[in-house]
Amino acid sequence: MGLDHASLTALAALGDATRCRMFEFVRQARRPVTREEVADSLGISRKLAAFHLDKLVAAGLFQARYESPAGIRRVGRRPKVYEPVAEAIAVNIPERRYGMLADVLTEAVLTEAEGESARNAALRVAFQRGETLGNAERERLRPGRLGAERGLSLAAETLEEFGFEPERAAPTLLRLRNCPFHPLAAQAPELVCGVNQAFLAGYLRGLGSDKTTAVLAPRPGSCCVELRGEGATGGIQGTDPVCER
Repeated sequence: MGLDHASLTALAALGDATRCRMFEFVRQARRPVTREEVADSLGISRKLAAFHLDKLVAAGLFQARYESPAGIRRVGRRPKVYEPVAEAIAVNIPERRYGMLADVLTEAVLTEAEGESARNAALRVAFQRGETLGNAERERLRPGRLGAERGLSLAAETLEEFGFEPERAAPTLLRLRNCPFHPLAAQAPELVCGVNQAFLAGYLRGLGSDKTTAVLAPRPGSCCVELRGEGATGGIQGTDPVCER
């Protein structure tokens, strides 16, 4: 499928290294940011930051408005703040892994056993793939006995490479800020979220992190699964029997 004009414009804007760094900084801030904050983070002048930020607004990647930072009283004009639009761009920003999902579903169709539903076959394959990845990591790193915190640290390193954008919300809680399969998850949430959970549960099993669990915990704008170690708040919910093999 070809890219539309809006997507091409957005990609062109991100072809500049400075703008690409700005895009990542503002998106990861998870709140509106000022020109000064962006300038400080990149080590450039406020004037140059304003120039590039407004280019990203024109490309449809950011939206801007004048707003005082929360909890701060200012005299005079309110500063201009920037934040990503709800769906900034639909071509690999953030990274998508449709091929991985397609591989799981294809193998599920080819290996579906008699009496096994298509969904359960997909969960089985996803779990096995995650377990294979975890086994490989354990063999490479030989981490020994894994507590929850060490297991989450290793998971964060690996899942970053898969586009999940892990965020350590607490010592025993790893949230995933990006779904590599969005927007397919919105079209078939039960299947896609189940595949995500099964893959991550299999990875934890293969890694040997038996103190950590992949939990269904949908949050707006994030992956539907988070990894919780013993002691994490919120309880364990939505665990699929396939992921408990």
